[in-house]
Amino acid sequence: MKDISYTDKIVIIDFGSQTTQLIARRIRELGVYCEIISCYKTKDLKNESNLKGIILSGGPLSITKTSYLGIPKQIL
Repeated sequence: MKDISYTDKIVIIDFGSQTTQLIARRIRELGVYCEIISCYKTKDLKNESNLKGIILSGGPLSITKTSYLGIPKQIL
């Protein structure tokens, strides 16, 4: 297994997808540090200095529910 670099970080924002854990595992297998956070906890992203990427991992309601949360303004 590769050493995981903690200088760069990828965050997965979880909106309820069944594949979020699989995505995180694949990123970690590439040697990149990865965290999964809830779509309700995105305010913490403002203080991330080493954040290199964000993955939005949607759930089944993301395309069917009209009152869905959408992309948090903090990451736009």
